[in-house]
Parts: sequence; structure tokens; C-alpha cells
Amino acid sequence: MTANDIRHSFLKFFESKGHTIVPSAPVIPYDDPTLLFTNAGMNQFKDVFLGIGKRDYTRVADSQKCIRVSGKHNDLEEVGKDTYHHTFFEMLGNWSFGDYYKKEAIIWAWELLTDVWKLPKERLWATVYTSDDEAEECWKKYTDINPKHVLRFGEKDNFWEMGETGPCGPCSEIHIDLSEKGNIDASVINSGSPSAIEIWNLVFIQYNRDENGELEALPAKHVDTGMGFERVVAILQGKKSNYDTDLFQSIIRDTERITGKSYTGGADSQISHPTSQIDIAFRVIADHIRALTFAIADGAIPSNEGRGYVLRRILRRASRFGRHLGMHEPFIYKLVPTLVATMGEAYPEIKAKQTLVEQVIKGEEEGFNQTLDRGLEIFESVVTRIGHSKVFPGEDAFKLYDTYGFPLDLTQLMAEERGLKVDLGRFAELMEEQRKRSRTVALTGSGAPNISMALSGVSATGAVGTVTETQEISLFVGYDKLATDAIVQEIVDDRFVVLSETPFYVESGGQVDDTGLLQAEGFQAEVVDLLKHDGRILHQVETQYGRVQDYYGKTVRAAVDRPRREDIQRNHTATHIVHEALRRVLGTHLHQQGSLVAPDRLRFDFNHFCKVSPDEVRAIEDIVNEKIQENIKVYWEELPIEKAKKIPGVKMFFGEKYGEIVRVVFIDEKFSVEFCGGTHVRDTRDIGLFKIVSEGSIASGIRRIEAVTGKGIDDYIEKQLLRRAGELDEELARLVEEKERIQKELGTAETERPQAKPIRLSFGEISLKQPSIERIRELETTLREQETVVRDLAEETKSLKKDLSKRKVQQEVSNIDSLVSSATPLNGFKVVSARVEASTMEELKSIADTLRAKIGSGVGVLGAVVEEKAALVCVVTDDLIKRRKLQAGKIVREVARGVGGNGGGRPHLATAGGKEVEKLDDALKNAHAIVKAFLT
Repeated sequence: MTANDIRHSFLKFFESKGHTIVPSAPVIPYDDPTLLFTNAGMNQFKDVFLGIGKRDYTRVADSQKCIRVSGKHNDLEEVGKDTYHHTFFEMLGNWSFGDYYKKEAIIWAWELLTDVWKLPKERLWATVYTSDDEAEECWKKYTDINPKHVLRFGEKDNFWEMGETGPCGPCSEIHIDLSEKGNIDASVINSGSPSAIEIWNLVFIQYNRDENGELEALPAKHVDTGMGFERVVAILQGKKSNYDTDLFQSIIRDTERITGKSYTGGADSQISHPTSQIDIAFRVIADHIRALTFAIADGAIPSNEGRGYVLRRILRRASRFGRHLGMHEPFIYKLVPTLVATMGEAYPEIKAKQTLVEQVIKGEEEGFNQTLDRGLEIFESVVTRIGHSKVFPGEDAFKLYDTYGFPLDLTQLMAEERGLKVDLGRFAELMEEQRKRSRTVALTGSGAPNISMALSGVSATGAVGTVTETQEISLFVGYDKLATDAIVQEIVDDRFVVLSETPFYVESGGQVDDTGLLQAEGFQAEVVDLLKHDGRILHQVETQYGRVQDYYGKTVRAAVDRPRREDIQRNHTATHIVHEALRRVLGTHLHQQGSLVAPDRLRFDFNHFCKVSPDEVRAIEDIVNEKIQENIKVYWEELPIEKAKKIPGVKMFFGEKYGEIVRVVFIDEKFSVEFCGGTHVRDTRDIGLFKIVSEGSIASGIRRIEAVTGKGIDDYIEKQLLRRAGELDEELARLVEEKERIQKELGTAETERPQAKPIRLSFGEISLKQPSIERIRELETTLREQETVVRDLAEETKSLKKDLSKRKVQQEVSNIDSLVSSATPLNGFKVVSARVEASTMEELKSIADTLRAKIGSGVGVLGAVVEEKAALVCVVTDDLIKRRKLQAGKIVREVARGVGGNGGGRPHLATAGGKEVEKLDDALKNAHAIVKAFLT
């Protein structure tokens, strides 16, 4: 049977037993921030086991895509070294939610293995929990397994728990004897021997473990089974290695074709064996392309954080193993079509996302290949440096990580191949130092340190109490009110005020703090910053008149700066529309990676693998502006989180901590629905107009757009477009004047004078009150065209400058012969010193080079006025450097003293300069005496 046949037969079997067949959940568990990747078949049913969710069925089966590369289940280091560990694998599973139990689970498992798949009964063993009499009886009563093959084990092997607390229960594992003769004894089971491996685990969830560690019986009992697909395929196909099955062979064969190397299997090969590295490389690449493809297809993108960093580690590990196959150019991405051909029928999502996956992997390969070879050189140099030491220094491991992007496990792998151990302690110390520096930088850039320092050990003024956990938490009313009367509850350090309620929004989710005023009769203070501390909202104030201390326990008017808040809200609602527009134009793999919502602009970071093209930027802008003009009602609801998660297309953010009740913002429930605690406009038309002003990369795989709306549009037009237009006008006029001057010196006629017409006037017609996206784009296009004119004219002027420089040099060079013939003799060689015409130091050096070539044996000192300063060049012929020990650097330095300057250079040519231009001729006359002095 093929792997596809085996998967299909498993699902058909359980379908015949009344199970609903469901598709695999994505390997990216967006609704479970506790997991980086889906790592077990039960993940998508976790809410059922916890008693907080339900399904329309009580029996279900599937083949679940899983990735295990982090935390407790981390097989990454073993992948490639043996023939059965994987980062990506499939888990075949069947479940019962309060329906059938141990009897049926055991009977059907035995039936599938022995009747359908025809595994030899005498090679199968079953284990049960040490006190599970029921499971043991089921095996012996309802199957014809050899009773001696039913064994009991303790908690380590046969008791399953979801976590330290929660649903749990005994399990029964099925093992198979893979020894040559099929005659192992009971001692081999659960010993870790490859002669007997587990193929199926039947978990019976019947208890709940409370916080005290006590077991309580559940009102409903469940079954949760999991079978390693790759293992069972190898067994049914009669292979000793998972990599010899049809799940991997097509990938390995294509890798052979691409690299020109051969895979020999080598299930028993050791890392130290020279040929084993090639086999290991084949297995690593075959495994890793599966994990990468399925993760990227399900929405993950390599990056420097979280699951993105895990993917980057996997890809870089594969790239490094590619070096063992002689590959120095991107090639891993070429294996994606092979995998799609093998598994695309069972998992159509990888076929649908094939192009995206290829682009992402290729981009990552290209980025890492630029530093991989250099990193490998550094690694080898360290190995040479440490000599006989068996410890690879932590400092060097950190440098490889920090400078060259080498994940620690990659450095450990390379060190292991050389019989070395990495100093992990020192590496950890350096990592922590870096984290501390990052935290310090982050704090320094915000207003938080001032507040934190003020709160640290500072008692309140007068009778005012310090901030404590026992006092009432501030009430935020700013969703509905921009001004309110509130009681001053606390005053800290005369600068921080806590109110009974406040309309001021505290920076969160990218939205910046509000500002505004606190007012009362005889008192006014500006709110300049805000902070949440122990559940309170602290207003940092700058008093304009009156004393804040006098209002403790009294009522003040708290009023947000309304125009500023409205600008912020325009930009915040725009980010939600942008998010959806980006996904529609660039792909559903895209997710928000960060944002800034300020009054003058918005910033949106997202994962994407390449530059966003101008056409794509235009399409994104068009979608956003269309939604703005549709005047869609924007509304929000507070919902239980489990209900909110079930809203179709809702966006929530991985790693974010949500409470039981969440706020959900709707912009047409069919367009954009997001978890969000920020403030928004009521109708999209309030945004006015949206314009992207920049797009670029901020990290590998992470891009950023900056955009403006509302008043930000006015500032963009006035401060960026109009200002740039004026700069271009001035630059164009300057270049035209400079070009004409140079042409006049060259004596050439201008056939077509560039139009230096100011373009500022073309911008004057635009209405800052009602700009249109089309008009702004026209202006941007005009600017780009004018920038091209300026750039071309600058290049032309630069070329003319070179022509003029060459002519000046040629004119001066024609006088060199007369200078040489009139040179003053000195001890058998010539000394030339003269003033020449040169407009740059390069021209002067070129003339001096010619003098050196023609003087035969001698010293030359030439001077000129360059940019209103005295410039000097000295040349010395080779014979005088050797025989007389004369050096141009020393000579020109002494000559330069005569013009109030200094200089130096190489023995055969040196330069100098000085400010006293009027003394240049005298300094040149003194050159002969200076050379003579160096001969004594």
C-alpha cells in the first residue's frame, strides 16, 4: 500500500464505525497562544476535554498535521541522525467524547491492525497502566492477542496528562516486534530498543487532576488515540527506515538530481563516518522541507521571534546541511513541487500555497547564504584557535548567533561533529546581557521610566496615599466620553494623578496615549503622559496654574484633546482596514507583527517575503479608500472569548493575553473583525482619505508600511511633496547653471537647454481641504519624473566635470617638459617646484604623476589653489628613495609648513594642504632647500 492508501484506509475504517471524518487543523494554532505549533492530534479538541467546548459529533477521526520542534516535544536535534525522528509528522487519531470507551477502542485498534492491515498478531504487544484492570481485561477478553503480550507499566509510560492540572487518564500502548526473528521478550518493551517500537497510543481520559494533585472522576469519559503515521507506513511497506517509504523517497531522489550526490540509506551509520554526513544531510533536508512547507502554507513566516524563529532555525539547519551536498546556492525551495505532488491530494492547502511557499523559502535561502559561508569560516577559525580544547567558547557561539544568524543548535551540531561541547553557560550570560541592554533601550525611549522612578519608594504628598493593590481600580470611560467629572483619588510626587474615572486612553495595542487637560476653579494642568500601574491609570501632569495638591479628594474636569483623539481614531480604524486589504492583495499568510497609531500617521508591520510592488501598493490604497467611501458603520461588542473566537474570519493575535471577555471591533462583519481594545471612528467616511507614504523591510521576512489619513494627508502634501518640489526646483536650477559654466569653459555649445521650470506651481492648485488620491498620485509621479531629470542632469554635469578636468590636466602636462628642462640640479638629480592650474587634488596628483615619469631622477613639488586652500603634491623617483632615502611624505610635510598646513603619504607620492594661500609661491621656492636638507 502507498502512504495515501494507508491514510485513506484508516479514515474509511473509522468512518465505518460511525466516526465523523474531519480535516486536519492547521499546524499554526492561532486560537491557542500556549502553543507555537500543533503538536498532537488532540489539540483541536482541547476545549472539549477541558469541558468548555462542544462538537456536533461524539465520534471523530482524522489525520492531523503536527510539528514538534520546541518545548517538551523537541526532536529537532535527532532529525537526520536516525531514521525515525521528524520535525513534521502526521498523527492518525480517533476520539470519543463521552461515547464509547476502552472496550471499543481496543477492539477496533486490534481489528484495524490485524484484520485490515494484516500485521502479524504474534509480533504485537500491548501495555496498560499498572492499576487498569479494565483495559487488561478488554485486551484478553475481546481480542486474540497472546495474553503474555499484555504488560503493566507505571505513570511514566502508561498515564497521560494534558498538563500539571486538568484532564488525564491511563493509556494503553500497542508495540510491534521488529526484530529479525520476531521473538523478543517482555524486557524489550519500553526499553528504548529499536527492536520494539510503539505504533499506537490509546488514551482513556477519565480523571481531572486538581491543583492539589488529587484525581477526581470526570462525569464523562473520553477516548483520545494517536498513531504515528510515518512509523506505521514504514512497517506496512516493510521498510526499516521511515525515509525509505514513499513519503520521503521522491524528495530524496529529487535532491539527488539537484545536488548530484547519492543517498545510500545508512540507517546504522554514525556521525563520525565520512559518508554518513551525506546521508544525514539527505534526511535532514527531506524532513525539513515538509515542516517548512506545511507551516508556511498554514500562515507562518520565518522571522526573528516565536514560531517564525523556529522556522528560520529549521531552514538554516537545512541550508547548512546542504553544504555537505556541495550546495552553495538556493536549492531547498526547488523541492516544494515534489512534496506537493506527493501530499497535495491529501492536503490541498500546500498545493494552493505552493508559489508562496517557494518564494518564502527561496528568499530565506538567499538571505542566509550570504552569511553562511562567512559564518562557517569563523567557526573553523575558532576550532583552529582553541587547539586541543574540547570546549567551543560561548563568546564565539554568541558571535555566530548575533552577527551571522547561526541558531545555537546549529553551532552545537557543528561542534558535536568535531567532538566539541559549546559553553552554554557563557552563551546564556551573553544572551541575558543583550536582553538587559534591549530592555534598557526600550525603557529609555518611552515615558515609563520617569513614572516608574517616581513611583518607586515615593510617598504621596500630604494625606494622599501611595498606590497600593487594595485601592479601587480606575474606570476608563473614554470609549463613550471625551470629558468627565472625576474625583482625585491619589497624587504621587506632585506629578501623577489617579482619578475615580477617566476618558484618557493609555497607550496599548499600538495606539498612543491621549493628552488633554485637568481643570477646576483656580486650577489647570496639562496631561502629558499616562501609565497603568497596579490597575490604576496615572496621569502625568504639568500644572499651568493652581496646585494639584489642593484638589485631593475633590472633583476636577478631565477632558481629552478632542481633535487629537479624532485623528488617532481615524488612523486606528484605518489600520484594521489596511490589515484586511493587505491580506486580500498579498495573501492570507500575512498577519500583523506590530503597529503604531499616532495622530499624524499610522505604521503597520506585517510578515511578507518580498518587496510590495507599486501596483500592489496602489491596490491596497484603492481597497482602503473604497471602504472609506462606502461609509461603513464601525461598531464594537464585548463578548465571551470562546464566542468571539467562533466569529467567521475574526483576527486575534498569537501570544496576546486575553481575558474571559474581549472587545471585538466590526467594520462590516464580512470585511474586518478584530479583537481590539482601542478607540475608533463610528463610520469609515470619518477617516477622510488614506495614503501609503512608504513601504520597506525592517527585518528579514518583516515589512512595514507607513500611511497617513485626515490631517496627516495635509502634512504629507505640504511638508513632503511641496517641500521636495521646492528642493528639486533649486537643485535643477543649480545644475543648469553649473552645466552652462562648465560648457563655457570647454567651449562647447548647448544644443538643448534643460527646462528648469519650477514645478512648485503645479502643486499650488491642490486643495488641502479636499485632496483626492488620484491628484496626490499625479503629484508623486511628477516628483519622480522631476527627480529623474535632476538625476540625469547631475550625471551629465559630473561627466562634463571629468572632461574639463582631463583638459586642464592635459594643458598642464604639456608644460611638464619645460619644467623638467629648467629644473634646478642637486647632487646629480633634478628638483622641480612650480605652481600649476588644477581645480581638484586629483588633477594635481595626475599632473605630478606625469612629472615623476618624465623627470628621470629627481624630486617634484607642485602646488595649486583648490577650493580656496593651498594644495601640494610631492613625488620622488624610485632610485632616490633607495639610494638617498628621500621620502615624499617627509618633504611635502616640511613644504606645507610654509602655508600653515600639514600632510604626508607614501615615499613616492604624498599630498598636503594649508590655509595660507598667499604664501604658496614662497613655500614652493623653499622646496629646493628642504630637499637639500634631507640629504645631509
